[in-house]
Amino acid sequence: MLAQVRSCLLLAVALLGPGPRAQAMKGVKCGGVLSAPSGNFSSPNFPRLYPYNTECSWLIVVAEGSSVLLTFHTFDLEYHDTCGFDFLEIYNGAAGDKGNLLGRFCGQVPPPPFASSWHVMSVIFHSDKHVASHGFSAGYQKDVCGGILTGLSGVLASPDYPNNYPNNVECHWVIRAAGPATVKLVFVDFQVEGNEECTYDYVAVLGGPGLASGQHYCGSTRPPTLVSLGHELQVVFKSDFNIGGRGFKAYYFSGECQEVYTTVKGNFSSPRYPISYPNNIRCHWTIRLPPGYRVKVFFLDLELEGPNSLTKTCDFDHLSAFDGASEEAPLLGNWCGRQLPPPVTSSHNQLLLLLHTDRSTAHRGFSVAYIGVVPMNVSCSRTDFQILISAQALAPLGRTQVYLGSRRCAAQEVSSTFRIQARFDTCGTESQRRNNTSVIVSVLYIDFSAGGQEDIHEYEVLCEPRRKEASVHLLSGSDWLGPYAATAEHLQEAPPGDEAEALEGPMATVAQDISDIVFLGLCILAGVLMVIAIVVLMLL
Repeated sequence: MLAQVRSCLLLAVALLGPGPRAQAMKGVKCGGVLSAPSGNFSSPNFPRLYPYNTECSWLIVVAEGSSVLLTFHTFDLEYHDTCGFDFLEIYNGAAGDKGNLLGRFCGQVPPPPFASSWHVMSVIFHSDKHVASHGFSAGYQKDVCGGILTGLSGVLASPDYPNNYPNNVECHWVIRAAGPATVKLVFVDFQVEGNEECTYDYVAVLGGPGLASGQHYCGSTRPPTLVSLGHELQVVFKSDFNIGGRGFKAYYFSGECQEVYTTVKGNFSSPRYPISYPNNIRCHWTIRLPPGYRVKVFFLDLELEGPNSLTKTCDFDHLSAFDGASEEAPLLGNWCGRQLPPPVTSSHNQLLLLLHTDRSTAHRGFSVAYIGVVPMNVSCSRTDFQILISAQALAPLGRTQVYLGSRRCAAQEVSSTFRIQARFDTCGTESQRRNNTSVIVSVLYIDFSAGGQEDIHEYEVLCEPRRKEASVHLLSGSDWLGPYAATAEHLQEAPPGDEAEALEGPMATVAQDISDIVFLGLCILAGVLMVIAIVVLMLL
């Protein structure tokens, strides 16, 4: 009887109590916050086999303004093609944001050294319910220059920046974009000991156009913006045994966080849109169109972190537009929250959009569309079209590359302005009926062809003679803009600045509509002749 009771108790314990594996899980202590300037950590039980069904999370936090360099001494995890069983994840910041993920690793090949773009880095270790290996050991340090940078964006700087960098240091960074994307590097500050050949202290960049053997920079002149040829850019900083400087600071942008658009129209959105964008990123989108174009941007959707409740300004996440190709260009606008901004137009052929996000609170992001605009002044009378375009806006095009209907109706160049004045019965003009209204329609061609590649843009020029109202539309259409299509298609714009001055001189009087004056004069003359005829008849 006693033996049977003991057997029942053992069975109950086996079924209801925690088993050996569960007890092992309950006793495992791993993860935590690592806040010392440097340190080491490893998987549970290292170098023995790590336990099953375990997840450890380490948060490495160093001093504000510093960065973290993570290196691996030993690495041995269960292998899987996609690391779906046991794995190690490394995050550039908090682990809760998948946009900060630098990589997931398993097998026996250790991860490369990783450098964070700010003072926080997270490491997650996960094991499943079967197959265990020896695990890993790793170490970290703050403010050690160099490493592998794989985030969407980040910062790299010389040691001790903005204080003078130390002597006899050499730093190697590898900036690596995911997939076939490119990497862009923008220097925002630069002061390195200089000499003519940059043989003492220097910054060398490899992997971009003309950079196969490494382009060296020194002195106090900032290097130009550099874009990689492939998905990787290498940066080397070296100082000699004496004379230093403030050093350098640069932003890098990779993958979907940096794009250059050169087509006449297009659209793009924030990373991962419409899912929440990543934290702690700076993204660049450059629109670069042929000379003569202006860039007009339409905001289709916007949902960012709201403004500062105290200052009412966009101090946190924000989207900015610059009237040029860099952040030094004039600011066209700075937005946050959910209110859609009005369309913005550049004064030249380039426009830069910058998205900056902080370390917390993320939303849907933004979606924009853009279209190329050639500034022109189009008017019409009852009998003809008048089109004025600044020759400076279309430089280096000649007048024969701007024509209405056919090349026989090329523009004339008067006072630095391309001018076309054509009667409705010439230059391919035809009468049509739209919305029960009679309109006169022709096509304006602007020929940007160069280097044997044809590039001719077509605009529909339309006139309603009764009202003498003219408009111009891009012939390729813009249905992709949805509710903004009507606004985007209307490309007629008041010529800015010096172009307006050019049109205010003698040129403007040439295009004045005199048809009403002639018509009124003929009516008065006919009336006078009729009165004279009646008087003569009465006298007879």
